[in-house]
Amino acid sequence: MTNYMIGKVLQERYQIVQSLGAGVFGQTYISVDIEHPNNPKCVVKQLKVTSLQPSFLQDLRLRFLTETRTLKHLGHHKQIPQLISCFEENERFYLVQEFVEGHSLSAELPVNKNPEYFWSENGVVQFLKDVLTVLQFVHSQGVIHCDVKPENIIRRARDGKLVLIDFGSIQPVDFGKDEVLPIYSIPVTSLGYIPPEQFIGQTQINSDIYALGMIAIQALTGLTPLQLKKHPANNEVLWRSRNTEVSDYVAAVISKMIRYNHQERFQTASDVLEALKQIPVDPASQIIDAEYTIYSDYPTSKTYLKRRKTSEKPESSPLLTGMKIGLAANSVIIGFGAYSLVNHSPENTENKTLSVAQKEFQSGDLQGAIALAKSISSDSNVYPEAQATIGNWEQEWKIAARKYETAKKAFDQERWGDVINHTVGDPDILYWQTKIDGLAEKARNYIELRKDEYLAKAYEKAAEKDFSTALHYLRQIPKESSDGELIQRKLAEYEQKKAVRATYLLQQAYNQAELGKFDPAIEYLQKVPKGTRAYAQAQVKVAEYISKKRFLAKLDKANTSDIKSAINDTDSFIRSKSTTRIKDFHMGTYLHEVNIQ
Repeated sequence: MTNYMIGKVLQERYQIVQSLGAGVFGQTYISVDIEHPNNPKCVVKQLKVTSLQPSFLQDLRLRFLTETRTLKHLGHHKQIPQLISCFEENERFYLVQEFVEGHSLSAELPVNKNPEYFWSENGVVQFLKDVLTVLQFVHSQGVIHCDVKPENIIRRARDGKLVLIDFGSIQPVDFGKDEVLPIYSIPVTSLGYIPPEQFIGQTQINSDIYALGMIAIQALTGLTPLQLKKHPANNEVLWRSRNTEVSDYVAAVISKMIRYNHQERFQTASDVLEALKQIPVDPASQIIDAEYTIYSDYPTSKTYLKRRKTSEKPESSPLLTGMKIGLAANSVIIGFGAYSLVNHSPENTENKTLSVAQKEFQSGDLQGAIALAKSISSDSNVYPEAQATIGNWEQEWKIAARKYETAKKAFDQERWGDVINHTVGDPDILYWQTKIDGLAEKARNYIELRKDEYLAKAYEKAAEKDFSTALHYLRQIPKESSDGELIQRKLAEYEQKKAVRATYLLQQAYNQAELGKFDPAIEYLQKVPKGTRAYAQAQVKVAEYISKKRFLAKLDKANTSDIKSAINDTDSFIRSKSTTRIKDFHMGTYLHEVNIQ
């Protein structure tokens, strides 16, 4: 609850009037400057303080001062809120920034596949140019925004300009290659806009470019990033359908912004701006050598992709030469036409008949295909091939149908991994292949959605040092997830930290018991996680300390004067249950808690 802050006055100047929401790094409020004659609105951000230990506060204070200096410089840009003030009050850290009157970009983006609200290509290009100039400035200041999303882009009411807000996630551009950023700090609401390298603590300058490209795709398609399909082999986003109204050139630019591998993306905002400046007068006439990642909207046909071949390449921007990016093409082979029989003369009627029958078979009409093949005359040279083909069709059809039914059963039972496994060795029948691929795509989407949800929860619990719960969430992520390697690393890391945490809690309990403080000792012991070597020992000690606590309570009630003697008696009383005496508790015989983040 943050309502307790409403009405409070900070620094005798900034009165909190409304809560804007909470994030990973703290709470945000709207305030009014009561010292200013016009009482202007401001945004106050209260940084999250997770510990009041002096060392922690000192470290946080240093980081706070460092980042405020950066924010001050960023505020010099007209499309970034100005930093008004920063201060510490009651061991809490506050930032006061300019309040931007307007609405977030989320209010302008289309919802679902409603063509009426799709942005035009020109609108998207102008949007990209506007925000890219801001990112260009941000990156020039040596920082990466790390959280570019529609909610963090405000359309300013007074001039219609786009303003980039919320720099709570910024990271320095030049952080060491071996320095891992805290993954649990990634806001859950940003999932889909965040590129893959950011999830493993390898944030790059062009990570912001990826996020901006995903927003552009949302504007053109009405689909949020989590609704978009990905190529199963290379994880590239399949965003451009046959109905997406965008030229090949602009589609190429956007697709290069969102490449899965950050090394294959535009490296800087300036590079993207340069490419956008070179948009041809007739964008549709610009041919770019690219691998096409168009997907079909037709459920009954599988889209086959190929590279456009030209005898001579037209002039194009050097920045776009050789782009291997997701790009729709006019030369896509769809559906049945991919299965024409070659190596036969088109003049041969029987060959034509068998070719048509093959297409019917691939389209899902087995009986129609068989009927056509049987219509071929027995005295034809094609007749033996036709009869053999019928037998092959019937056998292949049974295998494919059985494979689909198995995949469908796994899908209905929500065994997503098993569904995907059934795509291995797809049947060579377009009809069944399409049906199985459809199930597999849905299964992958379920896996990725579940992965993002559980991963975020795991990071959150790990940040709270609740490694048992964090491990529980990680184990819910199917092994077929695209981040399977990351999950395995995190499982090993959290198991280790769980063991260290358990030993630390056990030691703290011993330290408290040595001082005769059995209540806090028991509290520490009860926090020792199950499944650790320390857990069984902790349970024994809980019983022991409870007994000692009760015995001391009886002595105290009896107004015993010699406490030292009572403790000795307690040791004798407990000796039958434990060989450990209070005086046997030694500091330094157990591991200390280290690097638990």
